[in-house]
Amino acid sequence: MMRSLNKKFGVLLLASMLLVTAGCGNSGNKAVNSGNSTSGDDNSPISFTFFGADANPSWNNMKDDVGKEITAKTGVTLEAEFDVGSGGGQDKISLMAASGDYPDLIYAKGELGKLVDSDAIIDLTDLIEEHAPNIKKIMSENMNRLKYSNEDQAIYAIPTNIGVGQQYFDATNGFQVQHRVLKELGYPEIRTINDFENVLREYAEKHPTTDGQPTIPLTLNADGWKMLITVTNQANNTTGGMNDGEYHVDPETYEAMLHYKRPVEREYFRWLNKLYNDGLLDKDSFVQKEDQYKAKIASGRVLGLTSVDWEYGEAENALKAAGKYEYTYAHFPVTLSEEYKDHAMQSFGVDGYGISITTACKDPVRAIKFLDWLASDEGQVLRNWGIEGKQYNVENGTRVIPEDVLNKKVNDASTFTKETGVDLYTTLAPRYGDGVKDATGNYYTTNFPEQIIAKYSDVEKETLAAYKATTWKDLFPSEDELPVKEWGALYNMQVPTDGDYQVIYQKTQDIIQKRIPEAILAKADKFDQVYDDFLAELDKVGAEKMEEEYTELVKARVSLFTGKEIK
Repeated sequence: MMRSLNKKFGVLLLASMLLVTAGCGNSGNKAVNSGNSTSGDDNSPISFTFFGADANPSWNNMKDDVGKEITAKTGVTLEAEFDVGSGGGQDKISLMAASGDYPDLIYAKGELGKLVDSDAIIDLTDLIEEHAPNIKKIMSENMNRLKYSNEDQAIYAIPTNIGVGQQYFDATNGFQVQHRVLKELGYPEIRTINDFENVLREYAEKHPTTDGQPTIPLTLNADGWKMLITVTNQANNTTGGMNDGEYHVDPETYEAMLHYKRPVEREYFRWLNKLYNDGLLDKDSFVQKEDQYKAKIASGRVLGLTSVDWEYGEAENALKAAGKYEYTYAHFPVTLSEEYKDHAMQSFGVDGYGISITTACKDPVRAIKFLDWLASDEGQVLRNWGIEGKQYNVENGTRVIPEDVLNKKVNDASTFTKETGVDLYTTLAPRYGDGVKDATGNYYTTNFPEQIIAKYSDVEKETLAAYKATTWKDLFPSEDELPVKEWGALYNMQVPTDGDYQVIYQKTQDIIQKRIPEAILAKADKFDQVYDDFLAELDKVGAEKMEEEYTELVKARVSLFTGKEIK
């Protein structure tokens, strides 16, 4: 029986990213278990160390409005450390696992398995049962999805990056085109990669410069793991794939394979190769750093993107702050051809990266009670809306964001987040997603149709009206057209951290990181040879064996999540 079906699991490299908060401290007493606490129900001052696996430039040491209120209500302050750049916590967490020096709380993202294998993470099952009524309420019938695996049914992390009951009222992904481009070209249909290409080509030919600098039709972010977001994931997304990281899963058989092996994806990379050779793709796409990529977007000279707004949002916020709304972006469900559907609105249920308590925590009961307070109605409203009377008012029983506050929240987002703390603590604890209402009849989050529309700039509203849409979601296939994924979010599925799997996986990653850029940058008549060599190299290092092992993991996860017996 494969090694992958025991307790020692790791995590597949992530396919997406979300906003997190962070911090780290000393290891303390690793022998502490879920039953040890001196806190009772008091709110006396206590500090927890915390590490989050993403950069967070808005963190203000809980000196923001929301942070101060959290401390006032719970007595808790966080000594926070963030990962830097695009590391995803990999290097830092590897050092933790090697040294045994852990923070009290951790948002480990795709590195949770390393910590579980190091016996660094507390099983939260009893803590939740005994001390976390709000978390139990939120998770309710989804508790099975918190379990680590069929073999090890401990709860090592509580999903926090995706809200329970999440409904999508807006689209933040797809392919992006500047509003000024669309307006000048008469708001053309953008459904396929050829449509997207034609729009960029036509506008760039008319406007070779932007504000005195060379116009860039399309640029990519290939710095570290961000290459997945703007380059490789899109080959799967544009060809009917379901965004399962490095794999494509057959929904009937659950068989998994590296998605690059699908013949149709070769054609997406061939298209990027064409753009490069035609001068439409930024020649520096595979050598620039992330800050250079964002600087280009913030300059307003990048016409199109193949990304998601959290990935380029910082640069777009700079454009908004400068009042350059026509340089910001519209979203389109671009696919290779019209036979494919974009799956951005597809639900995968309750799953995803989450918060963990480590064995270094001297007071895990106090820690879980802190997380449970954040998961309470009061805590969720605070985290999502801010302070009543400052960031929102209640008018006739309805929470309302004043116009001046909304203007700053939308047009000076970085400053607003740093000063207020609104949306800064969302991934610290479980929560309800967009579209869920509390007992007062108000939405838990500020992302609901009326509020989303209120946040749109006049330029966005003009573009949407031209496409006969109210929100960007209206342009995308709806969730009703796309079945809920039985296997959840595979970027969060635990995979072996030892044995052949990790060795093969790393070899395939090294090949992908080298060969995909090489194929895109090749002369057109050399593309197929490079791609053939790429696929042959994957087979040579044992990709098929890895895929077979991954398939069994997918089947086991479907069984765990659904109770179905999978052969």
